[in-house]
Amino acid sequence: MFETLRGVIDENRRAGFRVGQFLLLGSASPTLIGLASESLAGRMAYVDLNPIDALEARDHFDGGGHPLTLDTAWLRGGFPDSLLAGDDRESLRWREAFIRSFLDRDVPMFAPRLPAETVHRLWQMLAHSTAGALNASRLGSGLGISAPTVSRYVDLLVDLGMVRRLTPWLNNLGKRLTRTPKIYLRDTGLLHALLGIESMHGLLGHPVAGPSFETLAIETVLALTENRSWQPAFYRTADGAEIDLVLVKGGRPEIAIEVKRSTDPVPSAGFTRATRDLGVADAYVLYPGTHTFPLKGGAVAVPVLDAGTILDGR
Repeated sequence: MFETLRGVIDENRRAGFRVGQFLLLGSASPTLIGLASESLAGRMAYVDLNPIDALEARDHFDGGGHPLTLDTAWLRGGFPDSLLAGDDRESLRWREAFIRSFLDRDVPMFAPRLPAETVHRLWQMLAHSTAGALNASRLGSGLGISAPTVSRYVDLLVDLGMVRRLTPWLNNLGKRLTRTPKIYLRDTGLLHALLGIESMHGLLGHPVAGPSFETLAIETVLALTENRSWQPAFYRTADGAEIDLVLVKGGRPEIAIEVKRSTDPVPSAGFTRATRDLGVADAYVLYPGTHTFPLKGGAVAVPVLDAGTILDGR
C-alpha cells in the first residue's frame, strides 16, 4: 500500500496538492510506523491522538444527559465510549471489556512471546503505583520474572500509549538527584478499571486517589504541550525537594508544576525549594477548584480546567 501511496502523493504534489491527501490510522502498531517511515519519508507527518482530556470534555454531556464535569473525566478517563456512557457502571463495563480485548488481541499481536496474564498483572501493579518511581526489581519479584523482562513489558505498554515514562531532570549537577523515571497510567479510566473502582465515592476513599489526580493533571498539561517544543520531566533531590512536572524549553527549565488534590492548596516546602534550586520563575499548583490566586513563595494556584492559561503566550 505504501509504495502505491508514494506514487499517488508525488503525482498530486507535482500538480500542486502538497498536503492533506490521506489520513492513515492504526499507527499504534510499531510495525506500521516503521514501514510508513521507510516508504513515505518526507511525505508524512505524525499526529498523536490522546484520549479526550478534561478540557475537551467540559460543556458536553454523557449518554444519560449528565454534564461532563472534571470528576466525570477523572473517573471515566478519555476513551469516548467510556466517557460518554449513560452511567458510571456502563462506563466501567466498557473499560473492562477494552482491557480484556487489549490483552487478548493487541499484546499477542505486538509481542507474541509475552504472556497476556503476566502483562495484566504488571498493568495492575503499575496502576497501584501510578505517579511513583519505576522499581523494576520489586515488580519483577512480585511477578516472578527478571527486572529486564519487566522493563521490556513496560516498554511495550509505553509504545502502545497505555503508560507514560516521565524522566527526571538531571542538569542540576550540584545536587544528589533521583534518576529513576516515574510511571503514569495515561488514562485514569483504565487505571480505575484495573483497580476495580466504579464510582467517585469508591475513588475518593481509595489510596490511589491522590496519585490518580496527579496523573489526570499531568496528562492534561502534556496534551497541551504536544508539538510545542516543550520537554517534560520531573525533579527530585535526595533531601526532598521535588517538582511533579518541569517543562523545559531550549535546555532551560521554565515552568514548575505541583499537583494538589485539595480545594485549599498549599505548595510544599520541597516544591518551593526545588523551584529555587532550578531558578524557575513561573511556578504553579494545579488543583480541582475554580479560582486562580497567588500562593506563598511566588507560586500561583490554577484550576486543572484552566491549565491552558499556564502556556498562554508561550
